[in-house]
Amino acid sequence: MSISKESELIGMQKASEAVAIALKEMTRYAKPGISTKDLDLFGAQILADFGAKSAPFLTYGFPGWTCISVNEEFCHGIPSDKRILQEGDLINIDVSAELDGFWADNGGSFVIGEDIHGHRPLVEASKEILKKTLAQLKGGVKISDVGHLMETEAKKRGYRVIKNLGGHGIGRSLHEQPDELLNYRNKYDQRRFRKNSVVAIETFIATDSTYADTLADGWTLVGNRGGFMAQHEHTILITDREPIILTKSNAIWN
Repeated sequence: MSISKESELIGMQKASEAVAIALKEMTRYAKPGISTKDLDLFGAQILADFGAKSAPFLTYGFPGWTCISVNEEFCHGIPSDKRILQEGDLINIDVSAELDGFWADNGGSFVIGEDIHGHRPLVEASKEILKKTLAQLKGGVKISDVGHLMETEAKKRGYRVIKNLGGHGIGRSLHEQPDELLNYRNKYDQRRFRKNSVVAIETFIATDSTYADTLADGWTLVGNRGGFMAQHEHTILITDREPIILTKSNAIWN
């Protein structure tokens, strides 16, 4: 969406605060021994306390309130009472919601407990790449140039990007134009970011794979060559300077 009046900005700020706090508190709550279903229900209650509704459930009928992916699962993982978190697991939580007609989205990857499997460098790379990307975003910047920056930074760190996943416009629905805000340069994409538009920018940084495949459950995505992936995401407002990070309170950079 494009924000043209103060009431729209306030609406986006409230929706963004709901998903950001839910993500932050879910990250704190996650620990060895609890199920991803328990974690999902914890997040659902936080959203309900804000008066917000799960975006993936509303939009797609997703079988959960948030997406929770563990280890080899890249994203869109289904919360389950059978999936028990273990020390050293790589986990991704993606929280998106609707509140009073406004939609916001954010996500983050992190390690449960001690990093006994060595996932933290991947997580930190994803965080750093998102921060560096957002610092370059403003009205008039080519979308493909931002994707090139993401892939270049990933390669510098010895990682790859997932080429069939990307960020998207957001605001009055979960996925809006501009869509396919990819993590690499598409030379045919001549679009530019527009001032006052709201977008969800996300990293998809991987160890081995370059594409994500859907499992038989119809939701969960894994890598075409295996390995692991880290994702971090903010909903932002494009300006003529650095963007306003609407989901900043999720504390993924803390």
